[in-house]
Amino acid sequence: MTMELNTLTAISPVDGRYSDKVEGLGKYFSEFALIKYRLLTEVEYFIALCEIPLPQLADIPAEKLDKLRELHTNFSLEDAQRIKGIESVTNHDVKAVEYFIKDEFDKLELGKYKEFIHFALTSQDANNTAIPKSIQDALEFEYYPLLQELIEKLLTLATEWKDIPMLAKTHGQPASPTKLGKEIKVFLERIMVQLVQLKSIAIDAKFGGATGNFNAHYVAYPDINWEDFANKFLKENLGLNRSQFTTQISHYDNHSAIFDGLKRINNIILDLDRDIWSYVSMNYFKQKIKKGEVGSSTMPHKVNPIDFENSEGNIGIANAGFEQLSQKLPVSRLQRDLTDSTVTRFIGVPFGHTIIAIKSTLKGLNKLLINEDAIAKDLENNWAVVAEAIQTILRREFFPNPYEALKDLTRKNEVINKEAIHNFVDGLNVSDAVKEELKAITPQNYTGIF
Repeated sequence: MTMELNTLTAISPVDGRYSDKVEGLGKYFSEFALIKYRLLTEVEYFIALCEIPLPQLADIPAEKLDKLRELHTNFSLEDAQRIKGIESVTNHDVKAVEYFIKDEFDKLELGKYKEFIHFALTSQDANNTAIPKSIQDALEFEYYPLLQELIEKLLTLATEWKDIPMLAKTHGQPASPTKLGKEIKVFLERIMVQLVQLKSIAIDAKFGGATGNFNAHYVAYPDINWEDFANKFLKENLGLNRSQFTTQISHYDNHSAIFDGLKRINNIILDLDRDIWSYVSMNYFKQKIKKGEVGSSTMPHKVNPIDFENSEGNIGIANAGFEQLSQKLPVSRLQRDLTDSTVTRFIGVPFGHTIIAIKSTLKGLNKLLINEDAIAKDLENNWAVVAEAIQTILRREFFPNPYEALKDLTRKNEVINKEAIHNFVDGLNVSDAVKEELKAITPQNYTGIF
């Protein structure tokens, strides 16, 4: 029995369980999208040839070019299905797009000019323009807005929690206190620094004929500066940078840099997920309860931090995909082999898992309820953390061996509370003013400058 593909029968969770979270990516990474971006490249290239103008194309009316542009601006699922039907005969995906455009030329009474479709190009001129353009659009219209939403949420939380003192943990042990808002700013800064780097990476395309030398272009029209033409065409028509010296295919080096940049940001979000998960386990946060939801099939009391766990799992899959893309795509035998063709069709998958992860993290952050009592109690139970402050001031006062004195006090497996600290201070051979200064230090106010 053949089952119709839907969210219940899809093999990939991106197209199944989580399809509602990534449906926007279909405009950039689906088979439909790849065909549309190829069509965009071919049509805009033909129009650019008309604008040189090539002598043979100089008499095409402008209104015909406007109608021609509608082939990609009004591209439909039915159009894509027609192209797939042509491909079933040609067994070549880019050639099928060319034949589709030729059919449309006949309808537009442009049949005389249809041999200038895909003129002097190889299929990779279409593919290695379509794919970077799809990446560029997916980043601009899907990824960056969602990441900005996460940044704004973190900024809001950092502001709301800026004055909440909190026990820090280094090596899992109590450490010098910090502030909750400042700890959120750590992740904010990390994401924003990497985002600037990611946006600075040029999105490159390959456009230069069968082996990158404009052989066919030049032999047909030796008086045209094809290098300048291609640079201008990609930049002005498609917003892409052109790699100047290529084989038949793109270098993919900057593609790899983009994937690595996405991976680094994912790792920061994963680090955030794990920290928030830990704070939930420490009871620093509770979570908003949604009526009807179940946390455990057997333990009725449980409200699990599943959103952060879901994000962490999806980031693992996404980063594995980005790593494979980053390692494989820049490597190709001689002037080309076909291994990149199937791999580039995978680009949408790690993008999809990344989008799912960020949305899960956002969902989790929006469910957090801060438990200030638990945070304050943890601070009060760990007066030993002021030992650093006391020994530092004693160093300032030339007190002999202050570190060792505080070490002897705090490493006895005995309860160190306010009374123990103050008794210690009272026994020090320092001035009363210094003693008052030391007694004013608490776990709640020993939080530094942030």
